Amino acid sequence: MAEKKDAAASGTAWKPTAEAKSKATGFRIWAIVLWVLAIGLEAYGVFGLLLNEGILVPSTTVADDGDITTGASFPNWAFWVLIGLLVVMAILTIIGSQLWKKAQELDPPSQKNPVSFFLKSQLGAIIPLIAFVPIIILIFLNKNMSAQQKGWAGGVAIVVAVVAVLLGVNYDPPSTERYTAEKLAVVQLLGEDKVYWTGGGEVYHVCESVSDLANSEVTSGTTAEAVAAHKPRLTLELASELRACDRAVPNNIDDIVDAIRAFRDGNATEQVLPSPDWTGVEGAPTGAAVEEAQEVVEQAQEAVAAS
Repeated sequence: MAEKKDAAASGTAWKPTAEAKSKATGFRIWAIVLWVLAIGLEAYGVFGLLLNEGILVPSTTVADDGDITTGASFPNWAFWVLIGLLVVMAILTIIGSQLWKKAQELDPPSQKNPVSFFLKSQLGAIIPLIAFVPIIILIFLNKNMSAQQKGWAGGVAIVVAVVAVLLGVNYDPPSTERYTAEKLAVVQLLGEDKVYWTGGGEVYHVCESVSDLANSEVTSGTTAEAVAAHKPRLTLELASELRACDRAVPNNIDDIVDAIRAFRDGNATEQVLPSPDWTGVEGAPTGAAVEEAQEVVEQAQEAVAAS
């Protein structure tokens, strides 16, 4: 009975380890601090430079017909300060975005609310837009900057903004649902939440004897511990890895892999994995072992649905 309870506990919905959650919180705090600094620099660029008439210097323009016009121009020192400010803003937003993505990898959001999931996953790309779009608009609308100053400042702003946004996009945003699906696959195939990984690479494995782990120090642990070690994905070479460790391979292993891939691609709408088909498979779990594994999966699915 105790063993069955332990198996059921291992099958609950995926949750980050305490260490991973703590690291994620730290990464998020630092990301927010850096983003606040970047937006603060944006505010200085807008109100301290572009809209600050107090820094303008008198200028005189002589037209072709000899008419003399006096006015005010944007000083060169302010132009160079603006350029430097744009570069520093880009550095701050990019570092913040990378920290935010690390946090999302360790402690991902749920896909249940698509809008919330998108905002949380792509905040690293949204913040650069907030930081750069207003200042880019004001550069090109500024009446006191020369055409050359506008061209250079606007060009630099656009380039660093595009770089910051592209580096901030999370092209493969993780979710608790995806991590749970991969954990369920491990539990169904192995009967327990135990996987293997090394210091290199970004995936964890279901067999410690595969070539990817050869000649390396192998660590074993739960899927949550693998994610905490910055291994956010289960290998999809499940059939070959199971064979490498002389484990039974279900007839529908390809369907299981396809279901995991669907979660990764954001195409899955329900927390459901195909149950392994062990019909005729030598060495396959039978009887109580199969029922227990299925009970574990069902409990995990219920936990995700209730969360």
